[in-house]
Amino acid sequence: MSVFASLVEQLADLLRPLFGLSAAAAAIIAFTALVRLLVHPLSRAAARGQKARAALQPRIAELRRKHGKNPEKLQKAVMELHAEEKVSPLSGCLPSLLQLPAFFLLYHLFSSGSIGGEPNALLTHQLLDAPLGGRWADALADGGAFGGAGVVYLGLFAVVTVVAYFSYRLSRRMTEASAALAGTAGADPQMPGAAVMGGVMKVMPFMSFFTLVTVAVVPLAAALYVVTSTTWSVIERSVLYR
Repeated sequence: MSVFASLVEQLADLLRPLFGLSAAAAAIIAFTALVRLLVHPLSRAAARGQKARAALQPRIAELRRKHGKNPEKLQKAVMELHAEEKVSPLSGCLPSLLQLPAFFLLYHLFSSGSIGGEPNALLTHQLLDAPLGGRWADALADGGAFGGAGVVYLGLFAVVTVVAYFSYRLSRRMTEASAALAGTAGADPQMPGAAVMGGVMKVMPFMSFFTLVTVAVVPLAAALYVVTSTTWSVIERSVLYR
């Protein structure tokens, strides 16, 4: 973590002429953008995979009609179809999974009082009046919701709410388009895992709203990563899946 802390400090020093005391916060946003750029090729591949899976829905629906009374044969036929078309059902998960290490690194970096036996200097940095190592509960205890730090969190909550709303609409459109291509409102109940998959599809449009909880409980530095990454994700998906 000491190497990463040094990199954040150096990036903050470069950005200080533009952002002043909030340079470390700007450095975290820049770091998030870099991570998203690195995984962007995988996001593009995931978008292509999503479109390919959508294109397969009529053929999968036909397999359901053909093997609906034989779940094992249906599952095998669907897997063979995906393999034949070189489409992975899980390819869309990779971009999100590869971002987790960066999030946890920031979380631990701004939750630790010391790094390499030395006091963690990053904890002295702020975004306006909110310490990057602080949490929403700290802001409420120090000035309340409309105090200096509280206003920063209110701004983040507002951004997350707007982004979550657009993400919800985008997810609903994608889900409805997939169901329309399949010619059915949901997966065949006889298909293995259909109940679980159906539940996931119903919950997915609301997942972005859970970001509000994450922003409220993690250090502000990690919250900035989540907000920036979520905003990037919605813009990216709106472009790639149009």
